[in-house]
Amino acid sequence: MALFVNHLTHIDVSLWCPTKGLVGCSWQVDAQLDGELGEDGMLFDFGEVKPWIKRTLDSGLDHTLLVPTQAPGVEVSECEEGLCLRTTTPYAMEVRGPKEAFTLLPWESITLQRVTRHLSDQLTEQRPVNVERVTLLLSDEHIDGAAYGYSHGLKRHAGNCQRIAHGHRSRLHIFQEQQRQPQLEQTWSAWLDNRYLLEEADIAELSDTRLTCRYEAAQGRFSITLPAERCSVLPKPTTVENIAQWLADQIAQQTATATTVHAFEGIDKGATAHA
Repeated sequence: MALFVNHLTHIDVSLWCPTKGLVGCSWQVDAQLDGELGEDGMLFDFGEVKPWIKRTLDSGLDHTLLVPTQAPGVEVSECEEGLCLRTTTPYAMEVRGPKEAFTLLPWESITLQRVTRHLSDQLTEQRPVNVERVTLLLSDEHIDGAAYGYSHGLKRHAGNCQRIAHGHRSRLHIFQEQQRQPQLEQTWSAWLDNRYLLEEADIAELSDTRLTCRYEAAQGRFSITLPAERCSVLPKPTTVENIAQWLADQIAQQTATATTVHAFEGIDKGATAHA
């Protein structure tokens, strides 16, 4: 007997890729529970499935930086902030923050299949009495058109978004004269893809080649140093509302045309701005 729940929740993370560097990801989560019916005729109460799985994901891997500790050029050590991640390839990066902001995985690379198996095994170990196996299915959102991944942190956020290197994979819709502009969407998505977005006030050090973003939040002290060319600096906090407005302003100025932007933050949520 199996119980399934589709579109159960979403996971938003950043991961370190040995070939691309820092990558923002958003994954849809479906779940299947295999087991035997109880005396009440149920395998597991639907009302409990989603809170249990979501609580496990939220307190673990979600909104963290996934680090393949066996990847070339990756070094993880303890530091005053908690953990320090240093990388060398495809570019040099350093991230410091509380241990809870990182998910360390003993792999050479992070793949969706590996993460899916890892989380399925983790939930199976914590399974309810009637359940024999929990199987998650993680998948990228199917997007026809432009999309980009980005990483950021929100120091004023009350929850896990304050972690300095978590990310999202997002749609981008750009309208001018009440029509979608696919070419603009592709151009801007390609430019934004795999960038780090930060607030100007959080720049601690800046040179021609390197940028350090540093702040203190409720969960602790955070910093990230990476190539300046991989960063986009916004005048305000990198909330999806401000990202939408910043994009609308930039595009309207460059094209001299009134512009509306629908910027998504991961799957099925986002903000609209006009310029």
